[in-house]
Amino acid sequence: QVQLVETGGGLVQPGGSLRLSCAASGSIFNIYAFSIYAMGWYRQAPGKQRELVAFITGGGVTKYADFVQGRFTISRDNAQKTVHLQMASLKPEDTAVYYCKMARAGNDSWGQGTRVTVSS
Repeated sequence: QVQLVETGGGLVQPGGSLRLSCAASGSIFNIYAFSIYAMGWYRQAPGKQRELVAFITGGGVTKYADFVQGRFTISRDNAQKTVHLQMASLKPEDTAVYYCKMARAGNDSWGQGTRVTVSS
């Protein structure tokens, strides 16, 4: 089994910064190393589809959505089984619930999400 817990969301001013974290745990890591799993950050605004924000493979290859525009950085710490999303130059349209995902064959795992609100 896998559990993912996101933290770091909150209210921030436009142009501000926020760092989201995702901690992974569970019995699956008694068998397989965290480092073999690709991880991603997704977001969902009210009434809209969930969309990819950033993605990182076990080997550290990253991918970002076009709307990121160089503002965000995804990283991982395999020893701590954590993934982070450093966000800067935040815009009101970044307001959403942000979710952590672990890619796993046949059964992707999701966290419960952390809410980010960008507003003055």
